[in-house]
Amino acid sequence: MTPAPFGARLDDVVVRFGSQRRMTAAGATFKDDASTALDGASLQIRPGVITGLLGRNGAGKSTLLSLLAAFNRPTSGTVRVGPEGSGELWENPWENPWVTSNVQLVRESGDLQDEEKVSDSLKYYADLRPYWDAELAGRLLDLFEVDPRKKPSALSRGKRSAVGATIGLAARAPLTILDEVYLGMDAPTRYAFYDEILTDYAEHPRTILLSSHLVEEVERLFEDVVVLHRGKVLLAEPAEQMQARGFSLTGSVRAVEKIVGGRRVLHRQQLGATVQVTIEGAPADGEAAAARAAGVEIGSLPLQDLFVRLTQPGGTDEGTSPVAERSVGGAEAGR
Repeated sequence: MTPAPFGARLDDVVVRFGSQRRMTAAGATFKDDASTALDGASLQIRPGVITGLLGRNGAGKSTLLSLLAAFNRPTSGTVRVGPEGSGELWENPWENPWVTSNVQLVRESGDLQDEEKVSDSLKYYADLRPYWDAELAGRLLDLFEVDPRKKPSALSRGKRSAVGATIGLAARAPLTILDEVYLGMDAPTRYAFYDEILTDYAEHPRTILLSSHLVEEVERLFEDVVVLHRGKVLLAEPAEQMQARGFSLTGSVRAVEKIVGGRRVLHRQQLGATVQVTIEGAPADGEAAAARAAGVEIGSLPLQDLFVRLTQPGGTDEGTSPVAERSVGGAEAGR
C-alpha cells in the first residue's frame, strides 16, 4: 500500500533558543544570549515531490526540519502537516502520534542506539513506521556493505550514515526528511544512495525533503528548491524556475558592461581585459545573438553557483526575498 504523500506549511514561524551559561577553553563561564534560528519563516512544501532545502551553516535548516518532525516546537507561528488533498485537515505535529508516525526525519547520526545492534535499531523503526519495508532495508544494508550484527559504535562515520539512509528510505514515510544524511559516505556510496532515492521514489511516491551542502551532486534530484538565509525563506520555487534566475556573461569589459546595462550583478570577476559577471534574471529575446556578435559568451548558471551568489554578503537585500510567493509553484495547501 502506498499512502498519500504529506505536505507541510509554516506560517510566520519564529524559533528562539534561550540564553545559557557556557564555558570557555580557559575555564571561565559566560552567559550566551538567546539566539533566533527562524525569524518569521513562511513556507509551503508541496506533497509528492522531492524538495531540496539549501542554506549556509546557521541558516535554520535543521531547526525547520525538526519542527516538521515534532522534535521541537516554534516560539511563535504555526506548523501544519498532513496528506495531499486534505489541506483543511492538516495538523500540528507537536505531540501528535498520527503525524509523527507518518514523518521520518533522519539526521547525520541516524539517531541510533550505540550499544544496540543495527538489526535491533531497524526492528525499533519497523514497529514505529506503518509502511516499513524490511526487504528494502536488508537490500540497502547489503548495498552499503553494513553488517547488521554490528553496533553503531563499531561502525565508521560513513557506515553510520549509510544506516541512517537505509532507515530513511525503508520507512517509506509519507513525509521523509533527510538532513545531511550523506556525511561521511564516500563518493560511490553517496551516488548509490542518490540513485536509490530516485528509484524508490518512482515506485513509491512520497514527499522527500532533502537538506544538503553538496548542491552540485544532488541538484538532479530536486523538483522544488527552498533557500533559507539568516532564518528567513529567501526562495521557494520549482528547481527549473530557480535555475533560470541567473546567467553569466564572459568577454571584454566594454562589451560585457554594455549588455549588463542597469541589471543587478550578483558577482563579478575580472582578469586583465576579460571579465565574467553573474546577472540576475534571464537573457532578453535576441540578446544571446547580440552577445555572440559582440564576442561575449553567455553561460547558464549551475544551481550551486546561484545559491552561493544569492546568499553571499550583499547578494540580497537584508530582510527581503526576491520572491513574494513562498508556496512552491504557488500551490494551495493540500494540493
